[in-house]
Amino acid sequence: MTTVIPSFAHTGLAPALLTALTAQGITEPFPIQSATLPDSLAGRDVLGRGRTGSGKTLAFGLPLLSRTAGRKARPGRPLALVLVPTRELAQQVTTALAPYARAVGLRCATVVGGLSLQRQADALRAGAEVVVATPGRLHDLINRGDARLDQVEITVLDEADQMADMGFLPQVTKLLEQVAPQGQRMLFSATLDGGVDRLVRRFLSNPVTHSVDPGTATVTAMTHHVLHVDALDKPDALTRIAAREGRTILFMGTKHRADRLARQLLSKGVRAAALHGGKSQPQRTRILEQFRNGQVTALVATDVAARGIHVDGLDMVVNVDPPTEAKDYLHRGGRTARAGESGTVVTLVLPEQRRDVSRLMATAGIRPESVQVRADGEALARVTGAREPSGVPVTIVAPPPAQTARARTSGGSTADGGARPAHRASGRSRRPRRPRTV
Repeated sequence: MTTVIPSFAHTGLAPALLTALTAQGITEPFPIQSATLPDSLAGRDVLGRGRTGSGKTLAFGLPLLSRTAGRKARPGRPLALVLVPTRELAQQVTTALAPYARAVGLRCATVVGGLSLQRQADALRAGAEVVVATPGRLHDLINRGDARLDQVEITVLDEADQMADMGFLPQVTKLLEQVAPQGQRMLFSATLDGGVDRLVRRFLSNPVTHSVDPGTATVTAMTHHVLHVDALDKPDALTRIAAREGRTILFMGTKHRADRLARQLLSKGVRAAALHGGKSQPQRTRILEQFRNGQVTALVATDVAARGIHVDGLDMVVNVDPPTEAKDYLHRGGRTARAGESGTVVTLVLPEQRRDVSRLMATAGIRPESVQVRADGEALARVTGAREPSGVPVTIVAPPPAQTARARTSGGSTADGGARPAHRASGRSRRPRRPRTV
């Protein structure tokens, strides 16, 4: 039976990491951290199962940094590797680990598609000890001769089930074959389907398994609502939900539908932007920054955003198009109620979708509150905070570079982020107005 630690002070982490945790205002470990840290710090292979947002990044990041501290990498030969399925998750992991890596004098490099290949090659050649990568881009750099993995003694697979869903397992397998054979492996996943179990059997040696929030891993701080709505009423209901106070992610099934909804919301006075795989990486990064700092309040996303996005104060996720699989529902909902916060997941259901959504919820282990709603009804406002949009068209523009830098340092944790309000008391005026630029 493994030990569960009550506090970070009992872990044996490097003292500099304990100091950095305190500086970040983190004093007590989350359950997945408390359960896995004794084994991961001891160098054992770990299989961690827990819902998204449960604190897995520090669960693998802290032992990885603590065990690597004091070592220096040779050019292009990292010492630790974190593999993730998406660019957004790679950047989130790098950002989350950065203060702790600095505390122990380690250099991190992010290796993802959509950004300069040469810059990433230069970062590796500069001697990054820790690499956070998506499989495809890392393969590119290895094939160019810019990176070798034979010195990697700690390897982490984060969101392994998503990598399987995206068809990355052959690439992941090839990468794992190149790391130091006797090194430590840690695999974190919400589920073990899609071939993830084969990775575990082949590459993890006598792993210690820790399951936190077992099964479907729902969280008591998260509430689930199914809102039954008629097709003719859905567009107005959706617009009112998007116009609510605070940040909201609205999930769509396709890129085209996401773009179209974002344009419609902007025309009605909602500060919206679309995020999907058709955007370039700089565009995706800028849109996420605008969402974090409050310039954008309604993020219309496809499932590319279901993993790897963490935004403080995000208290509602809306499934405009219900997902077809239970794990997609759970990962979408995992964007809210993260790390102990509360949140609400709302699914809009048309009459012909009722049976499929009912099966989806049963498979996911969710017992939602169901209610019939109308766009102008009390039930919609009570559940979601829906309200009438201003009706004044808005345009979201990219800030100049200096402004973006300030936004990144400010943290952007407030709901309005200093942006101008989208609603005015006189918003019902019938006089035509020129579009505002936000």
